[in-house]
Amino acid sequence: MNAEKNLKREIGLSVAMSIVIGTVIGSGIFMKPGRVLEFAGDSTMALLAWVLGGIITIAGGLTIAEVATQIPKTGGLYVYMEEVYGKVWGFLSGWVQTIIYGPAVIGALGLYFGSLTTNLFSWDKDLGPMIGIATVIFLAVVNSLGTKYGGIVQNLATIGKMIPITMIAVFGIWKGNEQILSSSSGSAVEISMGAAILATLWAYDGWLMVGFVAGEMKNPAKILPKAIIGGILIVTAAYVLVNIALLHVLPASEIVTLGENSAAAAATVLFGDIGGKLIAVGIAVSIFGCLNGKILTFPRVPFAMAERNQLPFAGALSKVSPKYGTPIPALFMQIALAIVMMLLADPDYLSEMAIFAVYIFYIFAFYAVFLLRKRNKGTERPYSVPLFPIVPAFAIIGSAYIVVATIMDNPADSLTAIIVTVSGLPLYMYLNKKKSA
Repeated sequence: MNAEKNLKREIGLSVAMSIVIGTVIGSGIFMKPGRVLEFAGDSTMALLAWVLGGIITIAGGLTIAEVATQIPKTGGLYVYMEEVYGKVWGFLSGWVQTIIYGPAVIGALGLYFGSLTTNLFSWDKDLGPMIGIATVIFLAVVNSLGTKYGGIVQNLATIGKMIPITMIAVFGIWKGNEQILSSSSGSAVEISMGAAILATLWAYDGWLMVGFVAGEMKNPAKILPKAIIGGILIVTAAYVLVNIALLHVLPASEIVTLGENSAAAAATVLFGDIGGKLIAVGIAVSIFGCLNGKILTFPRVPFAMAERNQLPFAGALSKVSPKYGTPIPALFMQIALAIVMMLLADPDYLSEMAIFAVYIFYIFAFYAVFLLRKRNKGTERPYSVPLFPIVPAFAIIGSAYIVVATIMDNPADSLTAIIVTVSGLPLYMYLNKKKSA
């Protein structure tokens, strides 16, 4: 626990809650209402899916926070898996984050941004993917020049993203006149609550970051659970209110048809063409900032793996630019994979596969609480998950439901993600053999 003792305990409740809210709110609230409605079948079930997604997220956040305080090392899921389950599982979680999760998230955000931009300026929709790819490359260059520049973009985007959320929620509920509950989606897609909740989890993703600052809190045992519950409750309330507002302004079937452009369309109805465009710009800023944050942080996983010789071309991927102090090779490897995915798939597919792939490992990370308590029996904990074992059990069961439902609803794509995950095993054995030779 020496690393934790060396950290300055300066973070209070308000800062901790702002970290939770800032890392969770990104693109999903604007991009996913139509997708959730499509799978849920009607507006009542869609709103329930958003609430259940929030509850699963709160349970997961509270659980992983205890794991984070017992393993105070940089690296997140990759390190948790390695410390609790051994090097093979650590490698596989890092492999999935490097090959599927990171690039798919970046690719999805880039495509969403491109789609929103073409809609905003009434450009040809075919330009969307190219705009998305150009944006991803631009932000990769910005972040390769130093974390300072990426941090400036992040701060501006954090302020910008709260404006459209507040405006749409307040004015949509106030001025709308469409039916909110029991409004049919009009979709021919087979109804699946599991798929609907999976779509909401894209919007809630980012909660794994909350445990990273536990060692810097004044009193983590008190502050951490309050920050997680308070922060994610605020996020959940914001998401539900925005969805109620959208349903009050646009018919459910129209939200499904408009897809990722439904929030911008609702803003146009509420504020006219100019006001609608300003809100759409705010949404674009939110997605841009979210994308920047992912490009800033995701390359740390392959970089850490390369430092341990756990990836091919580890020598190159573990290099840091002597001039800018950034892991440029690891960063552009992630960007190259993201661009390939952007050329091959749509953003909804990429986002759902990213969440499915990572939630397989989240289940193991939640179960790690039980193993760590047994392993460290009698050792004082700086933070304990409340209502143990109910909260971690709910996180495991909720996540398992999402994974199983996805496999049943979409077996071919789920199998592809699982095969890519397992394909890391022969690579792991080969690299280990090479090291010992």
